[in-house]
Amino acid sequence: MLDAFLTAIIGVTSPIALAMLVTGVVTGLILGVLPGVGGLFGLVVLVPFTYHLDPYAAFALLIGVSAVTSTSDTIPAILLGVPGTVSAIATVEDGHPLARQGQALRALGASYSASLIGGLFGAAVIALSIPVLRPLVLAMKTPDFLAISIVGMFFVAFVSGSDALKGLGALLLGALVSFVGLDANLGAERFTGGMIYLWDGVPLAILFLGVFGLPELAALLGRKSIAEFGESGTGPTLMDGVRDTLREWKLVLQCSSIGAIVGAVPGVGVTVIDWVAYGVAKRDRRGGPEFGQGNIRGVIAPESANNAKEGGYLIPTLALGLPGSVTMTILLGAFTVQGLLPGPAMLNENLSITYSMVISLTLANILGASICMLLSRGLARLTRLPATTIFSVALVFVMLGAFYTHAIAEDILCLGLAASLGIWMKAWNWSRAAFSLGFVLGPNVERYFFLSYQLNGMAWLMRPSIIAVGAIMLWMAVRRVRAFRKVRAADPEMTSPIPNLASFGLLAVGSVWAIVALGSEAFATRIFPQISAVLMIIVCIALFWREYLVWARRKATPGAGALVHDHHPWTMIAMGAKALGALAALAVLSFAFGHLPATVLFVGTFLTLRDRRLRLANVLVALGTALAIYAVFDALMSVPWPRPWVAGILPGF
Repeated sequence: MLDAFLTAIIGVTSPIALAMLVTGVVTGLILGVLPGVGGLFGLVVLVPFTYHLDPYAAFALLIGVSAVTSTSDTIPAILLGVPGTVSAIATVEDGHPLARQGQALRALGASYSASLIGGLFGAAVIALSIPVLRPLVLAMKTPDFLAISIVGMFFVAFVSGSDALKGLGALLLGALVSFVGLDANLGAERFTGGMIYLWDGVPLAILFLGVFGLPELAALLGRKSIAEFGESGTGPTLMDGVRDTLREWKLVLQCSSIGAIVGAVPGVGVTVIDWVAYGVAKRDRRGGPEFGQGNIRGVIAPESANNAKEGGYLIPTLALGLPGSVTMTILLGAFTVQGLLPGPAMLNENLSITYSMVISLTLANILGASICMLLSRGLARLTRLPATTIFSVALVFVMLGAFYTHAIAEDILCLGLAASLGIWMKAWNWSRAAFSLGFVLGPNVERYFFLSYQLNGMAWLMRPSIIAVGAIMLWMAVRRVRAFRKVRAADPEMTSPIPNLASFGLLAVGSVWAIVALGSEAFATRIFPQISAVLMIIVCIALFWREYLVWARRKATPGAGALVHDHHPWTMIAMGAKALGALAALAVLSFAFGHLPATVLFVGTFLTLRDRRLRLANVLVALGTALAIYAVFDALMSVPWPRPWVAGILPGF
């Protein structure tokens, strides 16, 4: 083993391998910043470049890309509230509120240092545990994967804020949306409305850009800048964030362990890992801001986990040939290019290549975190730019990031619908985190349930993991019932109940429609969507009942829980309508004139309307944005934009 390790060091430190590692890291950092793109695109583009490279240089390039996207994707998540990739969704919860409070540098410092430690921890885990975990992973059965998915869903209790009932409703709504598309068991259509676009389901990247990204951009329209209190020279610094991470070393190691271990289970997914880590942090009842209001532990926990997961992903990929994620599937393609076979051979005759991946992962995390640290102070200044400038430029990247999914007009329509849902959820305090968990885990639970039944009959119910999950569910149910009963004694400051009642009614009617729409389908096609819809109806009834209890309390006790007029939800709706209008205008301009002229027209016009006069700075921002769009979406990605409408009217346009 020592000889293999030394051979790996020599291979990775060769000039060509180091050059490929740096190239991969820089590419991964850039792609992580762009909303909706991510490291998967980088791997797909770069795999052909590995054909003529030796294995050490080839995997240095690919590991460099995949390792650092979850480091740089926190930049837009913290500064803009727009996750660069789905692995940064949990970071938005507390990272963006910190930026709004003028603590962007602190949040970035905590994020980078936690990512670095998590990445190094993940690399150490894979180096030490492949021989140990291989028999453990082989011993796991489908019911155990089902149990892990269910446990992930129950962590909604940690990410739903103070309103667990609404959190459960958001979880079920996410599950119902996840069932849109062709049934994985029989291939039957579910909730597609006959649209071929939805056969593969609602695109995850577009949905999350709409639900998480657009509402935060819309909220910018109500502020002068991202940082509501300014980023002063005497405020928290980058090193303050690093010290926060070191002070929370127990949380970092705990969440890094979660990332590495859960990441080693194929098919669980990064979103689950991040929210599990976030839930662990929320169990800590120490002082500090509320989670979701700028608690630094809400940044440290998911960032530790989502970088450690890369090491976990490599364990089943190398030892079993089972890709731990979609990016690992692309990596398996690179194995074929190099003439390698994942499995026992990677732990025997090709052990030096396995160790080279561990070394590349370590170096990539160090290099990625260092580059981000150097750029942080300049990036933090973005929080002082006019909010309308950030909004107009970010909206262009968000729209094109969504369009990159299929490069058709339906992508933009889907983004608009997802944004409408996200704005509604943000305005009326529905947990978007819980929604994302339901969307990601719904298909997993359905798939593992049917596989468990087909392979084991009813015996799968006797697996220790399933029994443990049943006990957890019972315990959680008892706790929630007790919490629900305490509403009678509550004395809340009340807002108008009409929007809430309308929301409950709409969800209940939609759930009834879902049950009826699948009534004639086969059992395997309809059972899980119908179960989710029935549970949603029950949750809506409970929410109606709770509103009645609060109303009765207010009526019985004069002066208690006096009705107040909270304008914030309606302000959010108004800002959301403006953002959706801007998105529609940008989309029309893009299809009419092409995406580059549209970028210049949209950004320039938007900023000019803000200043009420044409300024050179606005023109330069518009041209700079178009140049960046060209470099990313044309020169690098070659996205096939449709022919502009005006080209059919003006020949030669």
